[in-house]
Amino acid sequence: MSIRKDFPILARQSRGKSLVYLDNGATTQKPQVVIDAIDQYYQRHNSNVHRAAHELAEEATQMMESGRSLCQAFINAESRKEIIFTRGTTEAINLVANILTQRIKPGQDILITELEHHSNIVPWQMLAERTGANIKAVAITDEGELDLDDAAAKLTKNTALFAFTHVSNGLGTINPAKVLIKMAQDVGALTLVDGAQAILHLPVDVQNLGCDFYVFSGHKLYAPTGIGVLYGREALLEALPPWQGGGEMIEHVTLTSSTYQSAPYKFEAGTPNIAGAIGLGAAITYLQQQPIAELVAAEDALVSRALSGLQQIDGFRLIGEPAKRSAVISFLLEGSHPNDVGTLLDQQGIAVRSGHHCNMPLMTRLEIPGTVRASFSLYNNDEDVDRLIAGVSKATTFL
Repeated sequence: MSIRKDFPILARQSRGKSLVYLDNGATTQKPQVVIDAIDQYYQRHNSNVHRAAHELAEEATQMMESGRSLCQAFINAESRKEIIFTRGTTEAINLVANILTQRIKPGQDILITELEHHSNIVPWQMLAERTGANIKAVAITDEGELDLDDAAAKLTKNTALFAFTHVSNGLGTINPAKVLIKMAQDVGALTLVDGAQAILHLPVDVQNLGCDFYVFSGHKLYAPTGIGVLYGREALLEALPPWQGGGEMIEHVTLTSSTYQSAPYKFEAGTPNIAGAIGLGAAITYLQQQPIAELVAAEDALVSRALSGLQQIDGFRLIGEPAKRSAVISFLLEGSHPNDVGTLLDQQGIAVRSGHHCNMPLMTRLEIPGTVRASFSLYNNDEDVDRLIAGVSKATTFL
């Protein structure tokens, strides 16, 4: 089954050729139903939410809160109170890093991994600076997988938090999230899972995983940019302080003190991204209407087909060979800089990403400046793969 027809941008040309879009790790394209949902909100329902008694406000509130309920069901959260809207994965992680400030003690460990995106590194470094905590990182193997023995050694009673990616945005490595969460729970550590790259490609059940926090961005899920989700266990969210102050998150305000609403509103100060939440709800509804298992299986087959073809090209070097891979192929061409390869592919209408992918520590570990990254989504097809293989082969003749 093909869903390409639902995504209008895939019909356009790039550099005079039909577009091959393989930069889905950076952002996915949007189906017409999501574009229409946002358009309809602004044309017919535009109003601020929650605080007015008129019809437009009621409609806007219902539409936004429907998006929250859809998110709850999509990741199997126990309560809609556990779904906090943010601007994206980055803001969600920063939110958690800030509200945990009072819980982290000097000398405690915050554990991350060598696979992490900068968004799952820098906020914890800033938290460590505020609290006197230590940053430690789980090592990876040469194949790009987490060293579970190293994780076990570094997860101790002194570990306050273990934050790790579900799927690596740089290599496509699928981490054993449930195993890692159990390891952290056994030493009493909190867990945060960065699901930005996993949310579209893997089934996510936060109750089954058992994590304390799970974060993802709507724009990796066919939803608009500027909307994301922080899942947090309700009891934990109620016990933690708010991050930002302002309208919406308050219960009562005087000139000298304030009391706060319960979660999730305690963590949603100010006017939210209403249109983004509605677009996210529309994207989830769209996905729920698709045969996701079938589409993901087809996507996996495309990645395997692409790997097989690319590895026949002289000078091709695959970066990262995890046993379990999702939607990403990172590579180099012998004697060439990733940016030059990306430019040559762009000239052929093939959109990939080149650089360090906000994975500078990972690239340092692998002793490379960066990679060319082809990242797939559920709408890619055999023609995209064939164009990529031909494009990389042609690029080698110019380098």
